[in-house]
Amino acid sequence: MKKLLITTLLLIGSTTAFAKDVSVTLEIPSMNCVTCPITVKKALERVEGVKQAKVTFENKLAVVTFDDAMTSIDSLTEATKNAGFPSVIKP
Repeated sequence: MKKLLITTLLLIGSTTAFAKDVSVTLEIPSMNCVTCPITVKKALERVEGVKQAKVTFENKLAVVTFDDAMTSIDSLTEATKNAGFPSVIKP
C-alpha cells in the first residue's frame, strides 16, 4: 500500500514538473471602446490554466500568462474570438 501511495505521488508530481508558466502577447485590433478590454479579459480568465490577463485598449493588446500544460495559445485566441474579438499572436 505504501509503494502504491509513493508511486501515485511521484506520477502526480512528475506531470506538474514539466508544466511552466508562459506569457504571450495577443493583438486584438477589433477593440474599439474603453469597455472592450473588460470583455476580453473575462473571456481569457475563463480559460483553464490562465494565471493572469492584462488587456489594454490603448495598445489593443492582451498579455496573458498561462500554464502551458493546461491550455494553449490556440485556446486563448479561440476564447477572444468567441467573445467577439478575434486576436492574433504579436510577433
